[in-house]
Amino acid sequence: MRGKNYREPKGQPYARVEYIHGPPQSKITKFVMGDVRGLFQYCLLLKAKRSAQIRHNALEATRVAVNKALLNKLGEGEYLVKVRVYPHVVLRENKMLATAGADRLQEGMRRAFGKPIGRAARVKSGEVIVEVYVNEHGVEQAKEALKVGSSKLPIPCKIEIEKMEVAKT
Repeated sequence: MRGKNYREPKGQPYARVEYIHGPPQSKITKFVMGDVRGLFQYCLLLKAKRSAQIRHNALEATRVAVNKALLNKLGEGEYLVKVRVYPHVVLRENKMLATAGADRLQEGMRRAFGKPIGRAARVKSGEVIVEVYVNEHGVEQAKEALKVGSSKLPIPCKIEIEKMEVAKT
């Protein structure tokens, strides 16, 4: 099934995993990458411009793209990336066969609840999807990395830059 069919959040989220037989695992492997203990001057936020459901493969593609771009441009230990949303919602599909003679195999809309096929995160307008922490010399590279990452998402996003207070010891 195409991702476009699951973009709009309709109805109640199907997220109670204890009731689902064989729930699919999330494809997102890491939520925090980079230098966890570093002190950074700037925080760049990738925010959703409208409400939607983002599938876990799109979130993973965004994470990989942002991390790879920052690793290539800034190097290890010069940034921190956090994925701020988690794909709780389990997506279902009622499989239909569209071949000749398939009418004997499928049941149409009878027992049409569907089997779990993936996961998605529901985001609201203005919600932070990914945040990147860098120092002053890496702001432009982080902006480019977030731009590349936002192209992997099914909704338009905006990038905000915040200057942080760094405690000097």
